[in-house]
Amino acid sequence: MRILGINCLNHDAAMAVVDGKEILWAAHAERYSKIKNDQYLNWQIVNEAMSYGPFDLVVYYEKPWLKKWRQFKASQYRYALDYRELPSVYLKQFNIKIDEYVKHHHSHMAGGYYTAPFKDAMTLTIDAIGEMETMTIWDNEKIIGREQYPKSLGLLYSAVTQRIGLKPNEEEYITMGMAAYGKPMFTEYMKEYLLKRNNHKGIGEDILSWAKNYDLAASVQKVYENELERIVKKYCKKINLVLSGGCALNCVANSNLKRNIWIMPNPGDSGSSLGCIPAVTKERLNWKGPFLGYNIEGEYPVDSIIKELETNKMVGVANGKAEFGPRALGNRSLLADPRGAQVKDMVNAIKKRQKFRPFAPAILLEDVHDYFDMPQETSPYMQFVGKCKYPKEFPAIIHADGTSRVQTVTKEDNEGFYNLLKTWKDKTGCPMLLNTSLNIKGMPMVNDRWDASKFQEKYNVKVV
Repeated sequence: MRILGINCLNHDAAMAVVDGKEILWAAHAERYSKIKNDQYLNWQIVNEAMSYGPFDLVVYYEKPWLKKWRQFKASQYRYALDYRELPSVYLKQFNIKIDEYVKHHHSHMAGGYYTAPFKDAMTLTIDAIGEMETMTIWDNEKIIGREQYPKSLGLLYSAVTQRIGLKPNEEEYITMGMAAYGKPMFTEYMKEYLLKRNNHKGIGEDILSWAKNYDLAASVQKVYENELERIVKKYCKKINLVLSGGCALNCVANSNLKRNIWIMPNPGDSGSSLGCIPAVTKERLNWKGPFLGYNIEGEYPVDSIIKELETNKMVGVANGKAEFGPRALGNRSLLADPRGAQVKDMVNAIKKRQKFRPFAPAILLEDVHDYFDMPQETSPYMQFVGKCKYPKEFPAIIHADGTSRVQTVTKEDNEGFYNLLKTWKDKTGCPMLLNTSLNIKGMPMVNDRWDASKFQEKYNVKVV
């Protein structure tokens, strides 16, 4: 059975195609429209999805009428009464008819649980809000606990992100990075007061108006870490744990959990375009990795990358299938030598990023424990942080707290990227590379060859 899964009209629209247990393709709308976190589909992504058809079933990632009921209860009348925001109406322009709707958190759960390397597991779904749910706990496929709107740990994190001056539902990862520079001075206030209120419209500029942004970030991060640990300890009695929903991208908090953890590389709403499919079929997917998007054909250019790194310390890579998820994992990456302190400034200047934000290292799995104290054996999708054992040797990938968001690489994960890291180590003695997404702040990642050539032309960075 060939099935099309769809997420749109919220943020970060995406589509996915599954045939039986095989994932054929999955991609973000933003990579085609060039609009960051684009909530709408476009003809480019739709045409690519339709090239895999015809489909036996079309599945949508949430139940719109339940969502509209919540919007009505929240006094969001403009959205609640706008019929144009119904997916059945919106998708008519693409001649797409939806056959089944899946609840938002069910899509999140299924995207994680049915791609996990184990069957017997607890699944914890946390995000800002689904239709009504803000947290759901599953024992295998059975719901054993939930929290509902307006109480929401995810909404609190987003509200503080907005209070700091960042974009909610988009730049929470920056808040997480800022936390290392502050002190968690307001954790009790946030836990006892802010967490219990409706934060859908933000926390307001008058609350903690005198507080420093770094301290606000540190406080909300600490509240999230503590609450996550409490929830896991209370509900999740099994060693195997699946994390899903947008909050599963908090790699610092993930690293504190003493469990065998699986996180699908796209656990947020865009990943639900894939998750809604096994939510219907109840079949485990044959998970082979995150490289599911647009394909730039050609052999992985190891020699060209090494030459450019040795000459200019930095190079862009656009090769193979694009990553399905928010993080570049070697196929749409900006790579750099992590050993020079000036390298971080060079990359920040290209990407137009805040200087306080950390960069991630990619390292062979067989080398990772020689250089990092890791909370998990593997971290193929940059979902955990580890303490670097030699921070002075690799200043470009060390955060203010001495940690790094590590990506471990095996030959099975990505043979081309594996060969690059092995060759780089053999030639230089350096076991890792700085790996960040091939984009600039506020723009989607490079998708195709045309994007790559434009990036090279505009930012004077060789892309191979």
